[in-house]
Amino acid sequence: MLSEVFITCAITGGGSNVDRSPYVPVSPEAIADSAIEAARAGAAAVHIHVRDHKTRRGVLNLALYREVVQRIRRSDVNPVINLTTANGGDLMLAGPDCPLPPDPAGTDMAGALDRLAHVEELRPEICTLDCGSMNGKSNSEYIMVNSTGMLRAMAKRIGELGVRPELEVFDTGHLKLANDLVKEGLIRDPPLIQLCMGVGYGAPDDLTTLTAMVHQLPPGAVYSTFSVGSMQLPYAALAPLCGANVRVGLEDNLYLSHGRLATNAELVQRAIEILNWIGVRVLSPRQMREKLKLNVHA
Repeated sequence: MLSEVFITCAITGGGSNVDRSPYVPVSPEAIADSAIEAARAGAAAVHIHVRDHKTRRGVLNLALYREVVQRIRRSDVNPVINLTTANGGDLMLAGPDCPLPPDPAGTDMAGALDRLAHVEELRPEICTLDCGSMNGKSNSEYIMVNSTGMLRAMAKRIGELGVRPELEVFDTGHLKLANDLVKEGLIRDPPLIQLCMGVGYGAPDDLTTLTAMVHQLPPGAVYSTFSVGSMQLPYAALAPLCGANVRVGLEDNLYLSHGRLATNAELVQRAIEILNWIGVRVLSPRQMREKLKLNVHA
């Protein structure tokens, strides 16, 4: 069990959650403001996606990332900034009988350096690296595509930039690849892992699966875990019992309680209340930076 944890708040994501809650931020200003509020509430790190103004879906857009990051850095808070690199890995097949060419409306495939353009310019302390491919659940033709060659190329460049990759693990095979990246010297110590539970056709969020994954982590790893939907806040209590840090936020869950839509700041506040009840101390951004030996670029 951990006696102290850091909290990451995943601010907006890139999916359809924006259609189900008015509190999911879309514009760069709204995303930055929500991240600042989450940091004031006690989040040590903020995990950032950006969204297209018209479609309101996640997009790889350097100008939007630049505006969000600059707004956060100009604020009176100083959270650890964690940028996604998931965009550029979306593949939507045309259908079971004739999968190719893919559907251009749902396909957003990009090269390794293109997927890292915002990381290269803005130099966050952390960026994510999704450790494998996965079938979608809401659309049967969608695949999140991350080849091993792509991931090794991205990991190498992230290391050269002095940014810490957070290895996003959605299933046990992803965890095997994460271990290989560490063994190959592409990930510096301590490895930073996020166990993503209950996402689509990835690992289910039951305790047996989570425990099995914890036992397969790279030696010395610092790790967090979360679950989507109604299990997000229970996982805030479960995480430190499994040696994990905590993630909450509107990317993964929209509700504070049954029928009560939440803001990011409220989810952070509720997680802190839960952790206080079980005697777990919440780390500040400075303490998180020290624990992870982060390079501060800003």
